[in-house]
Amino acid sequence: MKKRIIIFLIPALLLAAAGIFNSCKKNANGRNTLNLVDDATVLSLSSQEYSTFLTNNPPVQGTPAAEMVRRVGVKLTAAVGNYLSQIGKGDLVNNYNWEFNLVNNSQVNAWCLPGGKIVVYSGIIPLTVTDSELAVVMSHEIAHAVLKHGNERMSDQLLLQYGGAALSVLLSSKPAETQQLFSTAFGISSTLGILAFSRKQENEADEMGLYFMAVAGYNPNAAIGFWQKMAAQGGSSQPEFLSTHPSDETRIQNIKDEIPKAIVYYHP
Repeated sequence: MKKRIIIFLIPALLLAAAGIFNSCKKNANGRNTLNLVDDATVLSLSSQEYSTFLTNNPPVQGTPAAEMVRRVGVKLTAAVGNYLSQIGKGDLVNNYNWEFNLVNNSQVNAWCLPGGKIVVYSGIIPLTVTDSELAVVMSHEIAHAVLKHGNERMSDQLLLQYGGAALSVLLSSKPAETQQLFSTAFGISSTLGILAFSRKQENEADEMGLYFMAVAGYNPNAAIGFWQKMAAQGGSSQPEFLSTHPSDETRIQNIKDEIPKAIVYYHP
């Protein structure tokens, strides 16, 4: 009986492995990633969650901080399209309709959803005194979206929790669970940090973010001082932003190593 069960299981396991293999795609950095989510469903969820979030968290308008978010956002998003076109990956943001808002929330946090929906929390503004420091934050979050790190995290959870079910299928059968999974994967959820970005994802976002801000005319060296400042926020008072964005000497050194390549794009 055991042999018969094993004989039946082997083809099923091989089919499952083949399905996972076929779901692996290269991200903008050339790394193979698991992708069980389709762009159309992700963009639809993104639009819904973004609208719901702004309904509950009305954007701040008419303040110096709100103007800074708008000013930096305009320059960065133009630079994103410019840089990606230069490296032959401009199609990655073809469906992006950029928006950037400041919301009144004491959390030290920011995020960017697929489709280019960027939100900066007021709690991070005291740590981003200059436009360049805010550009570090926003470019980093934009890089996560362009590299589809949230998609990758959702795919990992779809595999772990739902046996690799496609996102569109899960949305049809379990819409509430799917929306919660999306919110957590992309950092919107109040349970921020449950699905933390991996160190590899963080390094990728750091690197690409440097290129984005350099093309936008912001000195990428500003990233060193900003992440040193964030590292100093550690300990018991560690802000939410660091719960999914670890900051340490190794990370800062990695940024220093990448700056010579990014500085080539910097033209103040």
